[in-house]
Formats: sequence, structure tokens, C-alpha cells
Amino acid sequence: MTQRHRAAIIGSGNIGTDLMMKLRRSEVLDVVAMAGIDRGSDGLARAAALDVAVTADGVDGLVALDAFDGVEVVFDATSAGAHRVNDAVLARSGVPVVDLTPAALGPFVVPAVNMSRLAGHRNLNMVTCGGQATIPVVAALAAVAEVHYAEIVASIASLSAGPGTRANIDEFTVTTARAIESVGGAARGKAIIILNPAEPPMLMRDTVAALVSATDEAVLTAAVTDMVADVSRYVPGYRLAQAIRTSPVPGDDPRRRLVAPAARQAELVHVTVLLEVEGAADYLPAYAGNLDIMTAAAVRVAERLVARTPEPAR
Repeated sequence: MTQRHRAAIIGSGNIGTDLMMKLRRSEVLDVVAMAGIDRGSDGLARAAALDVAVTADGVDGLVALDAFDGVEVVFDATSAGAHRVNDAVLARSGVPVVDLTPAALGPFVVPAVNMSRLAGHRNLNMVTCGGQATIPVVAALAAVAEVHYAEIVASIASLSAGPGTRANIDEFTVTTARAIESVGGAARGKAIIILNPAEPPMLMRDTVAALVSATDEAVLTAAVTDMVADVSRYVPGYRLAQAIRTSPVPGDDPRRRLVAPAARQAELVHVTVLLEVEGAADYLPAYAGNLDIMTAAAVRVAERLVARTPEPAR
């Protein structure tokens, strides 16, 4: 195996610790440092036990570590406010950053969709868990038909939603809707998140409902099926929950009001795609697929960044 590229993590909570576990398996990246702000965090303790350099002094402590020399990519798994401070410090060294927070200082990235179009950007934002799960499907539909409207519903186990997620529900819906349009290619996007308190905790479930120009059902189905296979290469627990459904939209159907006036009289098809995401249980429980898809996709992005081998253009 060739020498792996050096990586660092800011954030020693659940997401940062799960990232570390995934990076330990990567053939491309080697996690050499982790920064947090809680000296008693389980993440820092686990990192130290694995001979990863640690600091509880945040980003300033990270850049002061000897292990930071030669780091080629940093993951930020903190918060939107903290990321703005962290990125300002990291910008001085020019090191690329994969941002798992809602800050969105850099462009949105969904590795199976637009990685090849983001060469040259130093800071890439991972959108949201719902975005990582559903935008690939919207983009697959947009590749073979005009997507006039796409609505996604992300249902996650309440136990997998920590204080950060709960404090940023509005940000989730706005950010995901923007990315459905700008990355997924829908003319109009909408996002909804549901925190389900069911016991035992449910796996992440995502529904994509789209209104598209009339296109052969087999073409739509093949595009989505191929995309799901692409995403499952880096998120093994990502899969279709049931068969893809399509149906014509009658001329008097109220859903036509969701599309632009110019398209309301055209032939439209309603496409429904149900997805399920089971986590790899590296550090987080298997039901926390919403967190697992973020960390798995972030690793994929960073591997492509340092290896200079973006996903093939779609």
C-alpha cells in the first residue's frame, strides 16, 4: 500500500469520533490528530489510545501540534459558529477543509453528484444528512428528465438527533432545499425532517417525491437504481426501501400548483423513491444512519481531494 495522506479532525464528539474510526480503515487517509475543547471527551481518550495526537485547545491547539505538519485535509465536525473561526485559522495554511457543519462557507458537495466540478475549492460543505441521502436521487432524475419540483422527507430516530441537530432544524430545511436545487438540479426544492421517537429506534428513512417531465418509466428507474448503487459504494447501508414508483399527474391534480406556471399544462410524472440508511456502527449505533452517511460521505470527499481523483462527472 502506498503512503497514506495525513488528515486531522476538529471536534471530538460523536461525529468526530465516528470519522476517526472510518479513517482508520481508509487506504488513502491516515488520521494523525484530533482537536476538541473537552479534555474529558470520549473521543479524545479514544484518539490518544490509538496514538493519534490530541489537544483540548481547539483549532489553535491543533495547528500548534507537531503532528499538524504535513496534514493535507482537515475535517470540521464542530458547529456552524465554531467552523467560521476554525476556517479562518486553517486558511492561513491553505489546508483543504471538509465542513460537516451547517456553516456552508464553501460550496455544497455530494460526492456521487458534483465532486468533479469542485476542483480548486479549499472548503467544501457536506450539506445535511438528508441532503446526502436524497440529492443523489434528485440528480439522477434530473439527468434524464426535467425536475420541476422535488420534495424530500428525512425521518430519523429521535435518539440520533443531538442538541446541535435539534437547534438547527430550520437551517436543515433551508440548506437542504437550496442544495436540492443547486446540486440536485430541481427547479424548486423543499425539505422536511421528522424526529421519530419510536422504540426501538428506527433506521433513517428518506422519501423523495418529484414532479418531472413525462419520461419513460424504465429510464427513470434505471437512473435512480444506478445512482443508489453509486452511493452504496461509500455508504454500504444505503439502499432502496421499496420499488421506485411512477404515476402520471392528471391535468386537474392540485400538485401541479407546485411547478412553475409554464409547466403546469405539460405532461408530468410523479416519482416516489423510498430510501433506507443503516449505519455501519463504527462508533455510533446502526440506527444512526443520518450521522453515518455524513461521516462516510465526508471520508469519500477527502479521499478524492487528496488523491486528486474526483468522482466521474455524471
